[in-house]
Amino acid sequence: MAQRAYLAIDMGASSGRHVAGLFDGKSLKLAEIYRFENGPVPAGGHLYWDLLAQWNHVRQGLRAGSAVGLGEIVSVGVDTWGVDFGLLGRGDELLGNPVHYRDPRTDGLLTRALDVVSREEIFAQTGLQFMQFNTLYQLWAMRLAGSSLLDSAASLLLIPDLFHWLLTGVKANEFTNATTTQFFNPQEKAWARELLASFDIPDRILGEIVEPGTTLGKLRSDVAADTSLTGVSVVLPGTHDTASAVMAVPAEGSAAERPNWCYISSGTWSLMGTEVPRPVINDKCLSLNFTNEGGVGCTTRLLKNIAGLWLVQECRRAWNEAGANHTWDGLNLLAAAARPLVSLVDPDDPSFLAPANMPEAIRAYCRRTGQTVPSSQGAVIRCALESLAMRYRLVLGWLEQLLGGRIETIHIVGGGTQNRQLCQATADACQRTVLAGPIEATAIGNVLVQAIAAGDIGSISQAREVVRRSFTVDRYEPQNAGRWDAAFEKFVSLVNP
Repeated sequence: MAQRAYLAIDMGASSGRHVAGLFDGKSLKLAEIYRFENGPVPAGGHLYWDLLAQWNHVRQGLRAGSAVGLGEIVSVGVDTWGVDFGLLGRGDELLGNPVHYRDPRTDGLLTRALDVVSREEIFAQTGLQFMQFNTLYQLWAMRLAGSSLLDSAASLLLIPDLFHWLLTGVKANEFTNATTTQFFNPQEKAWARELLASFDIPDRILGEIVEPGTTLGKLRSDVAADTSLTGVSVVLPGTHDTASAVMAVPAEGSAAERPNWCYISSGTWSLMGTEVPRPVINDKCLSLNFTNEGGVGCTTRLLKNIAGLWLVQECRRAWNEAGANHTWDGLNLLAAAARPLVSLVDPDDPSFLAPANMPEAIRAYCRRTGQTVPSSQGAVIRCALESLAMRYRLVLGWLEQLLGGRIETIHIVGGGTQNRQLCQATADACQRTVLAGPIEATAIGNVLVQAIAAGDIGSISQAREVVRRSFTVDRYEPQNAGRWDAAFEKFVSLVNP
């Protein structure tokens, strides 16, 4: 077949990019055509997303895509993070800028919410892990504050839904992102309307839930004229970025009754879990605070959120703002030179959610837990990376409990695959083979769903064959089991004192 191009708009919490997937019927190549910075904007004591600036970048990236001579551009799709949303009023008027999930408006609300509806009942209805920034608590924060926006709202669109609406004029709530709200029932595959009523949140704002692979239509005429992309379709990928990343895991086969592999989608957050054919909603899953989120192909992503490389990113930011000029490779060299397994932290400790100074937060944790306080920058980074690997080991054990058997292989996908020290530490801590790659898993998964929708690839299993043919995967074998076993006992005592 002649080469065909699919445009993936992959927007993360710190940056976004437009990636072209070029498919010739056998292998897939990627070409980044546009990149932009993203992040929260503080105003009036809150953190917001600058939606119109983001939309301007989307348009600029589409113009760049039409100008670089990719050949036939078939379609475009957007993936982003979960939970955050925008509201539209009557007549589809945008009601303010979306609020960032790290905004303090939900501080303390999770505890209060459980006085309204019990943890057990919320989990029974949603199967979702409890995090204070889930959409449910964001909306409840608006209700408690007497928000006029909530009273005026006619439609709720999660962030990628907003961009697909801007691209096409069609409002739809895509399945994989809808499942991150904590008011979606994964067993009934419908909104948990009774739960919303308990929090006095209007369900009139919820729309139709639409599966990945759905073609919404062509680009709006004004967008097509502005970008010179006449006739291009808009296709829903797994709009939650982890759903797209899992789509690109180069594992063999599809969701099984008990898979023998798991994934870590590694970036600012680490999402560690596996792909199962149906939700796992039981007391054990609730007690371990795992989540059941939607996957491509009507699968379930049984997973747990972990802080990820957020700790390292924030250390670099703090040091560079103070006058350093650290590159990622430079930080890894400093970490490699530091002594191993001296100090450990729980990456998911609340003190690391949004500290003013991450290096000081790490040192303070070590100080109050009676450990050696890392003095050098390399020691701080090594502490963060090894602690993250230990967290992976803990979550791996819990995941095996939920599945009822051993997981043999860990697939790491996403930007974290470039951190070779973390990949080896993961193999060592977990004592499992680690297969790292592809790096651009989210964009790849986005593109592959578009290619399936177009009929150029026949199935998810065939799409993963394309990934194995097209991209390099690095292998890491476990080492130094005794040293890591002893350190893991220390880590567990920190997490469960």
